[in-house]
Amino acid sequence: MIRVDDLSFTYTGTSAPAIKNINFAVQPGEIFGFLGPSGAGKSTTQKILFRLLQGFQGSVQVFDRDLRAWGYEYFEQVGVSFELPNHYSKLTARENLRYFGALYQGAVVKPDALLEMVGLQDDGDMLVSQYSKGMKNRLSVARSLVNNPKLLFMDEPTAGLDPLNARKIKDLIKAQKNAGKTVFLTTHDMSIADELCDRVAFIVDGQVSLIDAPRELKLRYGKADVRVEFGLNGKNEQRDFPLAGLADNADFLKLLREGNIRTLHTQEATLENIFIQMTGRSLE
Repeated sequence: MIRVDDLSFTYTGTSAPAIKNINFAVQPGEIFGFLGPSGAGKSTTQKILFRLLQGFQGSVQVFDRDLRAWGYEYFEQVGVSFELPNHYSKLTARENLRYFGALYQGAVVKPDALLEMVGLQDDGDMLVSQYSKGMKNRLSVARSLVNNPKLLFMDEPTAGLDPLNARKIKDLIKAQKNAGKTVFLTTHDMSIADELCDRVAFIVDGQVSLIDAPRELKLRYGKADVRVEFGLNGKNEQRDFPLAGLADNADFLKLLREGNIRTLHTQEATLENIFIQMTGRSLE
């Protein structure tokens, strides 16, 4: 779906490139996560891919065609959910969706259906100026789906959302994948990436350092241990046991027999810990 080779970009008036010779590919029908802290180059890369930024160096192909060769027909096939909402605030949500739908030549999804997808069906006639930040973000997601795109670019789609509405948006993204769509997701929230993404790329200071499936990364960098929390003399204690030979570990078997175990977990690494380990940077 997307192939990027030696992509670099430098903003006008700056000397240091925002992204430096990055390479990756996104397969059709996958959710691909682009992960990194603020200023890492995530949004710059995404803006190039949906043609908001020109003048890049390197090669980018989307839908098996050079990105520079696409005309306006490109936007008939892609949808974009920006991190910062940019709606017409003096129009209602329904009017916003109707207006943006009129910009496409092909068939579009009806506003009522879009509003229902993001849980705004009861607020469609409210002026966007009266919307909260989270409501505006959900409207951005709805607008990205107006043209029923094959390829979705989503920048921090759950930012500012309460847990219930964040779950609604995550389920919506999964539904797009199940419908055969491809999703390019940029975020600094590793829990979102871990739950949604088929593969992730780590980017720091404009360079991609690692690409793999979240599960494979956690298996590769996690500890092959089991942590047992148990009660002892009225206190909560914990011990780690190696997975290898666990069935024959006398101390572990003794804990099982005593029946004081409260929790038992394998010690797989989190994506955030792996990110820090591989890049030396936090996500803040």
